[in-house]
Amino acid sequence: DDLVRLGSLTPEMAQFLRAAARARLNLLISGGTGSGKTTLLGAIAAHIPAEERLVIIEDMNELRLEREHVIYLESRPPNVEGKGEVTIRQLLRNALRMRPDRIIVGEVRGEEALDMLQAMNTGHEGSLTTIHANSPQDALRRLEAMVTMSGAQLPVRVLREHLVAALNIVVQTQRFEDGSRQVVAIDEVRGVGESGELQVVPVFRFERAGVDAEGLVAGEFRTAPEPPACLRRMRGYGVHAELGPLLADWGEGP
Repeated sequence: DDLVRLGSLTPEMAQFLRAAARARLNLLISGGTGSGKTTLLGAIAAHIPAEERLVIIEDMNELRLEREHVIYLESRPPNVEGKGEVTIRQLLRNALRMRPDRIIVGEVRGEEALDMLQAMNTGHEGSLTTIHANSPQDALRRLEAMVTMSGAQLPVRVLREHLVAALNIVVQTQRFEDGSRQVVAIDEVRGVGESGELQVVPVFRFERAGVDAEGLVAGEFRTAPEPPACLRRMRGYGVHAELGPLLADWGEGP
């Protein structure tokens, strides 16, 4: 609600992200430093049903959710003797033994990306994470590079099909020069095209129009005319009604 009030996203976008969390869609939040990725991650995670068991993995604990079934894990750097290091990848592998319903990783930045994708693809639907990137397409390319860093010897097409199977939605945040933070894109990952390229379809977009007389960034949010494929899944979970007017915009009945 605060993000809507501040103009970072529209009420319809907030309704969509809320429904995506409740329909157990896997979300990747992308953006630059200070663009509000972790804040948005916490806002979305707050709408995960309270009865679900969460494991939250971070370098430094920033997410605090007021709920009962949550475990917080933090990585640890090596000591002065170079011993005792606990990496995000090690925590991810151990988290799978804790019977989580979902796993939330504060940020993927290395070889743990492969383990995160595998977790999303093996019974931990509805997991969330963030990544540093300037667009949804860049975020997916960075994930590809990180999986390669893990030592996985996968053909490019197989790797991309793995990405498509694991990820449903990419949310792009941006901090503008006037200090405002916007959710500039919500895209759906659809599949792999005949040419081998990942197909990413816009659901919402912020179109910048310029700068107003007060030096503030001006623009408007646009909604795709066609409904996303994940709407069918939202119906299956009974959360599509939360989309409200969006259903009418997409020509969908209640």
